[in-house]
Amino acid sequence: MIRCLKKRSFPIENLSIFARSSRTINIDGENYQINVISDDSFSNIDIALFAGTEGEKGAAVMYAKSAIRSGAIVIDNGADFRLDPEVPLVVPEVNPKDIKKHKGIIANPNCSTIQMVVALWPIYKKVGIKRIIVTTFQASSGAGRAAIEQLNEEILKIVDSDFKTISVNISNKVLPQQLGYNVFPHIGGFSDFDYTSEEWKLVRETHKIMHDKKIKISATCVRVPVKTGHSEAIYIETKEPIEPNKVRDILSSSAGLKVIDDPKNNLYPMPKDIEGKDEVFVGRIRKDPFVKNGLWLWVVSDNLLKGAALNAVQIAEHLI
Repeated sequence: MIRCLKKRSFPIENLSIFARSSRTINIDGENYQINVISDDSFSNIDIALFAGTEGEKGAAVMYAKSAIRSGAIVIDNGADFRLDPEVPLVVPEVNPKDIKKHKGIIANPNCSTIQMVVALWPIYKKVGIKRIIVTTFQASSGAGRAAIEQLNEEILKIVDSDFKTISVNISNKVLPQQLGYNVFPHIGGFSDFDYTSEEWKLVRETHKIMHDKKIKISATCVRVPVKTGHSEAIYIETKEPIEPNKVRDILSSSAGLKVIDDPKNNLYPMPKDIEGKDEVFVGRIRKDPFVKNGLWLWVVSDNLLKGAALNAVQIAEHLI
């Protein structure tokens, strides 16, 4: 978030950073003092960006109300308020007008939801969407720094064994399965209809952001051995017919999107190429030859940027 604020020349008079403990951190060669958070931390603060842990002991649940009482507007990156009917859930390229409905707090959607709705919204506006089937391929960084470390340690162990073993055990395991040289369809806890919580986020958050609960959405979320950059294979059925070339034209001229779609020359979005980039990238746009109005898209985005920090900062930009 600090990098995004600095990169975009956000108009900051005073920047305060809070956490559970006091310390100094260095970001890109510049030192920042972190102070201990309390209910009294938010005086003279206009916008409070929350990026802490979720749940009853998380930063937003414990301190968002204090920030609002002090006059700040909270933009929360966590899941605690996303489905609260009183809290706008915003992706600026899709529903910026919802920002005006805030009552002191605005929610930042889940990373996989953000990139999907940015890619689908221009199509939805043009021809409508009846159905979405999405499979996500989510990077280790989506589960935090410890998950990246788990992936690295597992890969090193496998390589050190000269690939004599592909199944390894490590002591510092934070993911439910081995990720090195493996994929697994388990992100979040299992819930209704055996969907995971991550899969339900894609359903419920998309309905709320796009203001259309009639869209039929099915999701499978998969963790893959990638450092950063979520990929999504998205199948949609539109209400009206539209040709792939028209979809390419629409997406190419839409905010926050970049089309890379030349499969004959092996050109399509990949996580290794989009890490550190702000846009949502789309490729492999093609018709379903067997279903009328069926379309496939391949969507890739940096889950730490547009999927989290950048989207929160863009909300703040629209707010001011």
